Amino acid sequence: MQPDFPFPPRKLPVFYGWVILIVTTVGVIMSIPGQTAGVSVFTDPLLAATGLSRLGLSNAYLIGTLTSGLLLPLGGVFVDRFGARLTVIGASVWLAMTLVYLSGCDRIAQWLSRQLSLESSLPAAFALLCLGFISLRFSGQGMLTLVSRTTLGKWFDRRRGMASGTAGIFVSFGFSAAPLLLSFFIDGFGWRGAWLSLAALVGLGMGSLGWLFYRDNPEECGLAMDGPSPPSSPLISPSLPAPTARDFTRPAALRTLAFWAVTLALASQALTITGITFHIVDIGAAAGLPQKQTVAIFLPIAVFSTLTGYLIGILSDRAKLRLLFIGMMVFESLGILGMAYLDSWPMRLVAIAGLGISGGCFGTLSTVTMPRYFGRLHLGAIVGVEMMVLVIASAIGPSLLATFNALFGSYRLGLYVCAAIPLTIILVLLPMRNPQG
Repeated sequence: MQPDFPFPPRKLPVFYGWVILIVTTVGVIMSIPGQTAGVSVFTDPLLAATGLSRLGLSNAYLIGTLTSGLLLPLGGVFVDRFGARLTVIGASVWLAMTLVYLSGCDRIAQWLSRQLSLESSLPAAFALLCLGFISLRFSGQGMLTLVSRTTLGKWFDRRRGMASGTAGIFVSFGFSAAPLLLSFFIDGFGWRGAWLSLAALVGLGMGSLGWLFYRDNPEECGLAMDGPSPPSSPLISPSLPAPTARDFTRPAALRTLAFWAVTLALASQALTITGITFHIVDIGAAAGLPQKQTVAIFLPIAVFSTLTGYLIGILSDRAKLRLLFIGMMVFESLGILGMAYLDSWPMRLVAIAGLGISGGCFGTLSTVTMPRYFGRLHLGAIVGVEMMVLVIASAIGPSLLATFNALFGSYRLGLYVCAAIPLTIILVLLPMRNPQG
């Protein structure tokens, strides 16, 4: 697709990077139906419709997420080869079709069981959900998120932290508020109607938005990163990092400690928070909280996450990213420990603050770090591997907590294990340095 069609970005009165900031932020938010924050509120309706156990549904989610994660390095290469515009259209339409499929997967399972004369529809439901979760996680959590974050990273260099922090305000709030908003959506339209409505919103809305406004990089539009002039605000201009000097290839990036330290830090957040979000209603019920009150915990988390995301965006332009990642791990661990004692009001506050702050760090640092450390030329391929690890980690989280709950009758021991993971990763982060030197 030609970058000047249907309009040339260089002729706009403002730097087109700010348009990219807006549409890529919308792109990440539109991936919510494929994220655990968007799937979690459909868990109980799916259990009732399919007859699967909670552990069985978690294992289907594990298989689907794990498989989709293994495919993401190919998706990253696709972004580098075919560009952001074509990729975001394809991801949006794919996610929409997947949501339509999932809205009727239980009925398809019942039909198949009758055609095959099966005694139960459970095996068919499990297999169909595995396929659905593969497609859902690959298109939503994977490709739509990958292409949006990668595109934003290509349009900014010195102002990348500030741009990512601004995006993080809306992304953090959107993700944190999604379970509560979707819960009301299900109450109004039913779980099938909710998924079908989301399919129309993502397929038509995001697909059209991507076609109109996504552009791969500023150079193809006759522009330069960060716009025509350096930033003038005293809040963001001092001590801005120098432009990236070296573009790493994917194999070269994978040989650095920085890549794996950053990826493991982000993966720990993906694993633990995905597990908690997927089972949040059941965790709340175990603490004696009704569903609406449990899901409502995400609103104050959104406030912490939003404020933190913007602050981290500003700090990332001048502070060592290693220190920000270490802080993220500490607050993540505290938040998980708070979730283990959700029946206690003080610990509930610890959970809200810890998960909110670490979530705000995640949204910004996941966008800023890879282009800062490894350049833009092979960014899609590098981020594809990172996303593969994150998606695989997120696949493990729900099954891990479900297994502990099934074996010990409580999520608490599983949450202890999850709280220990980020503290262990700090040992890998301590010696990390920027590969650019």
